[in-house]
Amino acid sequence: MILLAATPIGNLGDASLRLRETLEEARVIAAEDTRHTAQLLRLLGIENRPELVALHDHNEHERAAALVERATTEDIVLVSDAGMPTVSDPGFRVVQLAAERGVAVSVIPGPSAVITALAVAGLPTDRFVFEGFLPRKHGERSRALAQLAAERRTLVFFESPARLAASLNDLASAFGKDRPAAVCRELTKLHEEVRRGTLSELAEWAAEGVRGEIVLVVGGAAEHATSPEAALAEVQQRVADGERLKDATRAVAEATGLASRELYSAALAAREDHA
Repeated sequence: MILLAATPIGNLGDASLRLRETLEEARVIAAEDTRHTAQLLRLLGIENRPELVALHDHNEHERAAALVERATTEDIVLVSDAGMPTVSDPGFRVVQLAAERGVAVSVIPGPSAVITALAVAGLPTDRFVFEGFLPRKHGERSRALAQLAAERRTLVFFESPARLAASLNDLASAFGKDRPAAVCRELTKLHEEVRRGTLSELAEWAAEGVRGEIVLVVGGAAEHATSPEAALAEVQQRVADGERLKDATRAVAEATGLASRELYSAALAAREDHA
């Protein structure tokens, strides 16, 4: 079978007894980074020296079939560098193909940066959505966030520390500067930090530079008034805060269910009236 094994996201003490036993007995481990996994085995005091097979984003499609075929006769342990495989990490294609071919897949549960951040952020946990990494480019990121502006569930993102400030500014533009959020940094590690505040407050804090691995948790959208007057007022406020009129009308339209074209026309007309 295929065994998906969650590994520590920072604190080695989070390695479960079952994980240790599995790694000690494994003959084959498919690893996101074989060097990283070899080091993990050493740090955990695992004396076993299994065959390590590289399985990462650049080769998973090519290697998935061979690994699944091999799993018909022996167990294959699949690990990522940290946390649960397949969750923004390699492994999905292997699991998908195994399911198609009737090969058993099981899980050794354990640490997850997504769930850990969600639990500690102080935002609603009853309904949430994980969006992975935001697009790197400003334009693509803004378009992606505009589509999420009306999402009522708590949102969880991964983000690079180098792009955190820019992403928080884009989030504030798309969701509103007062939307509550939390930046969860270096979870389970020595310098763990959870910074809570509004998107604008967090953007200002992050502008000074942030280090470490980041999980960003953002509160879902509140119910918006659906009257055209209230929607127009929100568009005008977003524009006053520096957002482009087209982006502001699109975001508010998606949040309220009103027509973007009509909001845009109303905003232009209001602008001309005050000119």
